Amino acid sequence: MKLYGMNLSNFATKSRIVAYEKGADIEIAEPPGGMKSPEYLKINPLGKIPTLDADGTIIPESEIINEYLEEKFPSPPLLPKSPEARARVRVLTRFHDLYLDPPLRALFGQLNPKSRDEKIVNERLAELQTRLDQLESMLAEPGNFAAGPNFTLADCALAPTTFFVTNILPGFGANAPLEHRPKLAAWWSKVQERASVKKALGEMAEAMKAMMGGGR
Repeated sequence: MKLYGMNLSNFATKSRIVAYEKGADIEIAEPPGGMKSPEYLKINPLGKIPTLDADGTIIPESEIINEYLEEKFPSPPLLPKSPEARARVRVLTRFHDLYLDPPLRALFGQLNPKSRDEKIVNERLAELQTRLDQLESMLAEPGNFAAGPNFTLADCALAPTTFFVTNILPGFGANAPLEHRPKLAAWWSKVQERASVKKALGEMAEAMKAMMGGGR
């Protein structure tokens, strides 16, 4: 198996966390020639990451990849046993993909203070703060992982994006994302101690450092 992605991508990182958690024999690789190269477009015509080549079966989209890996490598489990608990995990992963990530992603193009559009920044920051408040209300009580007592696919999804939230928002002068959100703060402290998360976030941090250094 081969998982195509880039270390700075939060969506690729959430699939790497699952791969690390499972201890699966999966090669981690960057898209050959870049995401829009003819070679990579033959693998994934969407030109997006991550993509999993499961011994010839091409699987795009991080959440589909993660669900596949959960079924393919059931131990350790990253979904609870009961349908209700599984639904809770999937509510969080869906919330991440559809509601939490988009306003954050819109800010990526506004990182340069010299060229940023303050209207876009203010609108997206306001939306992101709302999403973080919603996430705070959805998280399990402090002392737990995102969806309950066990580490799940919800943690895999939320951790890389929270890495961006905590590192990027201060540069926009935004309110501290963990301030006045005790469940989010407690979860963030807990999840970073997970070996798979620590490894993947370390890779993100190195990639961010390289990107920032390359821009000088």
